[in-house]
Amino acid sequence: MTSSPSVAVIGAGAAGLAAAKALLDERIDVVVLERGDRPGGLWARGNASGSSPAYDSLHLNTSKGRTQFADLPMPDAWPDYPSARAIEGYLRDYADRFGVSKVIRYGAEVTRVERGEGGWQVTLAEAAGAQTLLVDAVVVANGHNWDPRWPDPPPPGEFAGTQMHAHDHRSAEQYAGRRVLVVGMGNSAMDIAVDASFTASSPVLLSGRHGVHIVPKYLFGRPADATGALLAALPWRLRQRLAETMLRLAVGTPQSYGLPAPAGGLFQNHPTISDTILHRITHGEVVPRPGVARLDGRTVRFVDGTADEVDTIVWATGYRVSMPFLDPAWTGADPEAMPLYQRVFHLDDPTLAFVGLMQSTGAALPVVEAQAKLVAAYLGGRYALPTRAEQEQVVARTLAAATARWGAKRPMMRIDFDAYVAALPREIAAGEARSRRGGSRSGHGVRA
Repeated sequence: MTSSPSVAVIGAGAAGLAAAKALLDERIDVVVLERGDRPGGLWARGNASGSSPAYDSLHLNTSKGRTQFADLPMPDAWPDYPSARAIEGYLRDYADRFGVSKVIRYGAEVTRVERGEGGWQVTLAEAAGAQTLLVDAVVVANGHNWDPRWPDPPPPGEFAGTQMHAHDHRSAEQYAGRRVLVVGMGNSAMDIAVDASFTASSPVLLSGRHGVHIVPKYLFGRPADATGALLAALPWRLRQRLAETMLRLAVGTPQSYGLPAPAGGLFQNHPTISDTILHRITHGEVVPRPGVARLDGRTVRFVDGTADEVDTIVWATGYRVSMPFLDPAWTGADPEAMPLYQRVFHLDDPTLAFVGLMQSTGAALPVVEAQAKLVAAYLGGRYALPTRAEQEQVVARTLAAATARWGAKRPMMRIDFDAYVAALPREIAAGEARSRRGGSRSGHGVRA
């Protein structure tokens, strides 16, 4: 065992960088443990971690004005939807500007995090020296878009062609001369279908059991999310009705393009943001199909009885939440259902905190920036948590509201972007007031 900094942050993606920056602002001793070779997380294509799903055509699907860190606005000269390469550079600049780069340890894969007598024991892989650090607190910021989720159960039958997950998509050239089926209705599925449609030997098939709302990147001459932000003060159900009306007037319904009807309202399921998929469908280069019923050699049979011959299936079926270094005693059987106060603090021990473990209706960066400041306020000793009973009540109320809005799909992780980002500064102020009153759950105080 060796002595070590007071806080270990796991991951140097956007969440980890924001957490480290906020901790440094509080003059807290911190180390960032990153298993890759550079910062940027999922935006750092080719990172030695192997975790990045970034591809050639990847751009933001939320506008820069709604995506940027408040502490580092993106350049005015940038387009509204910058490329993945630009975002990787932006995150690197953020790390350099705020001194985070100096506290990152690369090639440091965390294999185990355990609570011990003297604090948290953070064990690194043999390639990182098999070292164990002893810290006062751990901030988990390893992201949840790196561990591919395959269909479970898979469709019956056997497929004689190539099957791949969207995580392994990199460029249109992968599909040159091939007959391609993309399964999924999310942002990655649409991007991959569009990419493949320029090189595939026949129209790309796009399969989905349930539809989604497809939102263009611009509505009425403005970035779509900026247009929607004008309605942010309204109750979400009213916002949803108004936004769906605007979307229907601007582009029509998904059904008018041959796609399945959305399974829920615009603000109840994450919309797909794309300017190009509808164009490729109307040009006949992408052809919608319903859900897959069976695989039979190179024949894919669909639930409506139709069938097509394909060479390659791309499963754009999302990602699992994975924290293999934490015992299930901390995460529960399903980390997606782990209750956290304000989606940040573990109820059993708030010195185990999480940044970025959420499913937002908007961009991620402002959310993780707000979460990072909440963590730092607590660990810096100026913010007091409410009692355990009060925390549990807040979690229960939040879960009930999320389930009513989003249903059974990841309700514990769901947040409304505008409401949540506005609420966390108020929570910090409330916690500072509790601290001044001598609250029983006072900040941990690990300032160096």
